Amino acid sequence: MEQRKHWWNSRWGRIARKDVYLRVDGDRWFVEAREGGADGHSRWWEVGDEDRALEIVEGLLAGSSDWREITQR
Repeated sequence: MEQRKHWWNSRWGRIARKDVYLRVDGDRWFVEAREGGADGHSRWWEVGDEDRALEIVEGLLAGSSDWREITQR
């Protein structure tokens, strides 16, 4: 599985931190919404195309301007 993008809500601490990841494996796309850092709780979506995955990401990032992309290049 390849990680394509990563967003962070710019907040430190186990309770406040949120991350959203966009990943791909073959022809399947995955979105992970994680709350609480590395040891936190995650919700997953698996979809068949990038456009649908990006729609999910947009919905997760909506409502806050604090999100920033921290994708490793």
